[in-house]
Amino acid sequence: MNPTKTSTEYPTKTSTEVYGNYVGNKRTTASSQATFDDENPARKGSVLASFQSSSPRDITDAVDVAADAFLRWRRTSVDERQQLGARFIQLLREKQEDLAVIVAKENGKTLREARAEVQSAVMEGTYHVYQASRFCGHTLPAGTTGCTGWVQYHPVGVVGIISPWNFPVNVMCRKTLPALVTGNTVVFKPATFTPWSAIFMTQLFEEAGFPEGVFNCVTGLGSSVGNALVDDPRVRAISFTGSTEIGKKIQERVAKNLTRTQLELGGKNALIIMNDAGLNAAVEAAMTAGFACAGQWCTSTSRILLQKEIHDRFLDMLAARCEQMVVGDPLDENTAMGPVAGPDQYRSISRAIDQAKAEGSRMVTGGPATGELGERGYFIRPTLFADVTPEMSVFREEIFGPVLAISTFDTLDQALQLANDSCYALSSAIFTRDIDAAQKYIAQIEAGLAHVNIHTGFKLPALPFGGWKESGFGLPENSQTGLEFFVDRKAVYIKSSL
Repeated sequence: MNPTKTSTEYPTKTSTEVYGNYVGNKRTTASSQATFDDENPARKGSVLASFQSSSPRDITDAVDVAADAFLRWRRTSVDERQQLGARFIQLLREKQEDLAVIVAKENGKTLREARAEVQSAVMEGTYHVYQASRFCGHTLPAGTTGCTGWVQYHPVGVVGIISPWNFPVNVMCRKTLPALVTGNTVVFKPATFTPWSAIFMTQLFEEAGFPEGVFNCVTGLGSSVGNALVDDPRVRAISFTGSTEIGKKIQERVAKNLTRTQLELGGKNALIIMNDAGLNAAVEAAMTAGFACAGQWCTSTSRILLQKEIHDRFLDMLAARCEQMVVGDPLDENTAMGPVAGPDQYRSISRAIDQAKAEGSRMVTGGPATGELGERGYFIRPTLFADVTPEMSVFREEIFGPVLAISTFDTLDQALQLANDSCYALSSAIFTRDIDAAQKYIAQIEAGLAHVNIHTGFKLPALPFGGWKESGFGLPENSQTGLEFFVDRKAVYIKSSL
């Protein structure tokens, strides 16, 4: 049985607090006057605060403001944009504990995980802001033609940012800061599960000194404000992180306006563990990538492929770690895993667990929490399924929760075939001491991220972050491509004499 922690008493916001949108550096209410509540998933039925349930009209107003601001913002120097971006990052650093508490309350990830997310946003944001000064055109020498040429970059205009609830700070910064430092204006639509962290960050943009209308935030349902943002022809780029299903719908909607998209979508990431692997390190990788953020991150490990000789030993080690994992209140410093993000997530993951059992896979440990913990919040214990075969839904479908599907293989060729047998291709990992096996894996794995002896969730801002197949579309986030997505290119030719 998993250890559990009872609820920690801490102050929470109440429904008497209503937060507005942020448009043109002003707090605004939705045109419909409607609001929605933000629930703490560790406490069923709680209300942290209320937020604007906006309509397409509110998006139109925000795009109006952003389009007007773009005419001025595009003429500012890169140095000025960098200074404002650096000031935002400094404020983010100073306010990281306040923001981490908000994320833990509305998302359900542990306070330690929330702190790590904010710190990651600071690190990635710093990289993007300071990289902008190096992001310049390439001049070609005159040569025998007597013509000099270069590439000149121009911001695309108004950009729509749609971020997910699982990393409401990090992903938002990873998209928004590159858009701003390249001279674009932003209309930001946060996830309805996590609006509080978004509104908190609007205060940081305002305090940093970003001019009126450069950054705007509108809360509300994706089916309302999200679609309106995608459909507006004045929005020239959409950067979205979320499910593959929604990403495909966005791609269909933007076609009529030829709006560019950057889509970071689902995953069913495989961790391959060879006979010669260091099992302690491999177990640690499975625990970290499988159950951090309750398994609700796109680069989490969701499939473990074990070479047969080590199957029983590894499974026993992993199951023991799962059963020792402390599940409970995310603000308790001793908690290792908090609740999933809300009732919809809880129902979806529970259905996937029931289906996995019905299809014949063996649940080794885990499942929805029972007793006081289960009654209090949306808690699911770290869950392991063994004897999983490729035709089972637990092997094929993204569950987006603390559920690991374990399969076996004889040879590395079989492992690669299993790993690549998916419509998703975001991240992957192998644990082995054999350099030849590692090189073969790197060459043949179908994924945007390949890790050797590192868990599937690891990334660096200097390297591109994006998936293949149905895990992504468009230029990847991070690295230079994270800036390139937000600019148009102009080839310039000059001949000095006639």
